[in-house]
Amino acid sequence: MFRCSFALLVGWMLMTTAARAADPRDRFEAGALADGDFTLHYRLLKPKPTDAQQKYPLVVFLHGAGERGSDNQAQLVHGMADFASDEIMAKYPAFVVAPQCPPARRWVEVDWSADKHSMPEEPSAALAAMFKLIEKLRSELPIDERRLYITGLSMGGYGAWDAVQRRPELFTAAAPVCGGGDPAIAARMKDVPIWAFHGDKDTTVKPHRSREMIAALKAAGARPQYTEYPGVGHDSWSRTYRDPALYEWLFAQRRAGTDK
Repeated sequence: MFRCSFALLVGWMLMTTAARAADPRDRFEAGALADGDFTLHYRLLKPKPTDAQQKYPLVVFLHGAGERGSDNQAQLVHGMADFASDEIMAKYPAFVVAPQCPPARRWVEVDWSADKHSMPEEPSAALAAMFKLIEKLRSELPIDERRLYITGLSMGGYGAWDAVQRRPELFTAAAPVCGGGDPAIAARMKDVPIWAFHGDKDTTVKPHRSREMIAALKAAGARPQYTEYPGVGHDSWSRTYRDPALYEWLFAQRRAGTDK
């Protein structure tokens, strides 16, 4: 009986260790960007193998409020295992960066529960550092300048909308999840392909926030895509980042012109 129990225990420990070792999020490398007295921790996924003679897309992922901190780990909880999966990495080799917003900070300093907001005149400290991080990566890595994408969920969904509104010339495409932006200036990003996602039962960030952005973009002459999940609450990101159609659409977007 003892030998049997011991063997089962050893087997369970080996299986647990193997499961931890197989976590695709372990593929993200840790880094930090110092911006004055502000430090932005981040995790970076690299194509495997990385060919210095080849250019790769860059995906920026902005996490939600619950993943804020300084451990440089929590921001990988949602969605990043999908981006780092064997299947996605093999089919769509890319750099994926996931910065971590510090505690008590926001990607956009607005009230997420409000029915609307106006874009702040200046980006938040966290978002400003994110822009500097993008420039750092563009200068150091073989990144395809025609293929810079941004996505984010909840607080990060607000961040994705805000980032594209501020710098529409920078991003090739965006996939905001359960977030919101400023519809009054949606026309700024009418030329950026956008696919937004929300759950119709979301009580944390009202579905209206995504709907109004899509309506404003259409009014400006854009052709955004919008998926609203029936019966889904705030967690619309699980279905979004598990959907192969998202990756097919995102990585198919290319800005016209020759890569530098």
